[in-house]
Amino acid sequence: MDREFVATAQRCLDAAYDGSLSFPEIVGTLINAGFEGYAVDYRGNTTSYYLATGESVVLENRKSSGRVAAAFDAAGIAGQIKWAQANPPDYSYAAFCRNVKAAGCAGYIVSFPGKRVLYYGRTAETHLEMFPQ
Repeated sequence: MDREFVATAQRCLDAAYDGSLSFPEIVGTLINAGFEGYAVDYRGNTTSYYLATGESVVLENRKSSGRVAAAFDAAGIAGQIKWAQANPPDYSYAAFCRNVKAAGCAGYIVSFPGKRVLYYGRTAETHLEMFPQ
């Protein structure tokens, strides 16, 4: 993958953790660069970014505390999503990651063309969240 694409993906991942860009700004940056989505894997501690050409880049996530709980709590995950969407002063991506893992989220897949995010657990239970309008 072209170095510019890798650099853009890394900037967006860093911005999620340091809070320098909001989720909508990150999505816009990735779409404008040509990405069609990404996948976060909490068990593998990676985020993979995908281009429509089939190319991808896998980046390491920052370490987060806690493990992915065995039980999938869709309501708990939905609550964390609402917290993230509200973007209050106490929000951080690191806390979001820790909290959804505690609610049994093993990872999630973001589709820009589909305008949705699919959260999944260790037993392949899922919670689907459409992008806010």
